[in-house]
Amino acid sequence: MEAAHTHSARVVPAWKDEPVDVRSKSNVVVTGRSDGPVVLLAHGFGCDQNLWRLVVPALAERFQVVLFDHVGAGKSDSTAWSPERYASLDAYAEDILDICEELDLRDVVLVGHSVSAMIAVLAVNRAPRRFGKLVLLTPSPRYVDDGDYRGGFSRADIDELLESLESNYLGWSATMAPVIMGNPERPELGGELKDSFCRMDPAIARVFARATFLSDNRADLAEVDVPTLVIQTARDAIAPQEVGRFVHAQIPVSELMTLDATGHCPQLSAPEATAEAIATFARPR
Repeated sequence: MEAAHTHSARVVPAWKDEPVDVRSKSNVVVTGRSDGPVVLLAHGFGCDQNLWRLVVPALAERFQVVLFDHVGAGKSDSTAWSPERYASLDAYAEDILDICEELDLRDVVLVGHSVSAMIAVLAVNRAPRRFGKLVLLTPSPRYVDDGDYRGGFSRADIDELLESLESNYLGWSATMAPVIMGNPERPELGGELKDSFCRMDPAIARVFARATFLSDNRADLAEVDVPTLVIQTARDAIAPQEVGRFVHAQIPVSELMTLDATGHCPQLSAPEATAEAIATFARPR
């Protein structure tokens, strides 16, 4: 395996007057086989690229693996964040496309976890020729129930969640992380997710949470025209199985896989099965 490495280059995005180093802005790290197919991993809300660490070694044996932190998370350049720009998921999708352009990535297998599944959908729909395949890990296009659609939460549930997050982010993190992670018999997993949440600036988390939990990307699913793998777990408090089935039904060329795992973050709770599912789907056929 090649050593992980970072790069530096400067571009001028339309939303900012000064040149920005794309790779430093998103803390881009490239590892694995330089001659292998590219797998780009996008983490979810309150997390950073560190949560992929248990699946990266297996993927890096066969692929070039590109990791990054969303702006405002991990070791990204938080000065690039603004509440206006990042009030919607579109800005996060644009950042993924900036990374692909900067590294001149083609035929990418884009893997999006949780809210980044829908960010990945937006990126693929905007520049489909950049991407060869799409993997949606525990996705949800809308968290709020709507008519016959069941997202798993009422609007009152989401309003209460956001109110709790905005009034006491650290308390919210301590309460919600074990629920999101599941696996109560392995409390260290919930503890790791809580610590990840708590590393995020509460002001940034509030804006990202509203963009996440109030989003509705159901109409974007039918536009996806690359082969897609939808991965869900057997028990997920955030994205129940009916949501995974809905995503699979809406994307024309898709497969649905249910891991024998619990919780919303199988890259931590079931890393071997998650890595194998991604690798099997990602390899050239």
